[in-house]
Amino acid sequence: IFGVINMIKKHLVEGGPDYFAVIFDSKGKNFRNDLYKDYKANRPPMPDDLAVQIKPLHEIIRALGIPLLVIDGVEADDVIATLAKQAANQNIKTIISTGDKDLAQIVDKNIHLINTMSDVLLDPNGVKEKFGVPPERIVDYLTLVGDSVDNIPGVPKVGPKTAVKWLNEFGDLDQIVSKADKIKGKVGENLREFLPKIPLTKELVTLKYDLDLDLNPIDLIICEADNDELHKMYNKWDF
Repeated sequence: IFGVINMIKKHLVEGGPDYFAVIFDSKGKNFRNDLYKDYKANRPPMPDDLAVQIKPLHEIIRALGIPLLVIDGVEADDVIATLAKQAANQNIKTIISTGDKDLAQIVDKNIHLINTMSDVLLDPNGVKEKFGVPPERIVDYLTLVGDSVDNIPGVPKVGPKTAVKWLNEFGDLDQIVSKADKIKGKVGENLREFLPKIPLTKELVTLKYDLDLDLNPIDLIICEADNDELHKMYNKWDF
């Protein structure tokens, strides 16, 4: 709780944002579970000592006057992507605080990522430097390598280096698929066997950024903090 609240306050002090929100995943399944029953099936349940911190975190964030969003049926990344794209369309520059590689797919001149743990800021050039491909090829890259954390299958034995090599050589995933018969060796065999699964994997790794939300970025205004409530909670948690 203490670490997250300090990160949030750091963004507020150093970034001076006009609009701000903290976005959590909702409980329960989402549309990706409907697409693929084994989505995130390998993940152990959240440890009890972490799970009990979620409700107090929500309470403190609300008491700080910060908009807190938890949208059922979709993941936090999809909500973030939708709001960021809406903001970009309104020429509002957006910084997303995350260590999640999936959000690299929406980085552009108006949308950047920051890893609060390392203070590394990723713009389009930063994404290319980190992953070897530009933001518009991140979905193709993730489709090829899969995501073991989310239990999303990729092409067997194809890691980041091979994915980057293919994308730089052929251009994009469609070109790789169309020329799969030209890729030699065992890895070429693996790709050809995986071809029927590519559409599902691509759909799983692609963020939704067209959600029908009942708010938009300019609604995300920080209100006056409830200092009495904060005082009680900070005392309770020995801050």
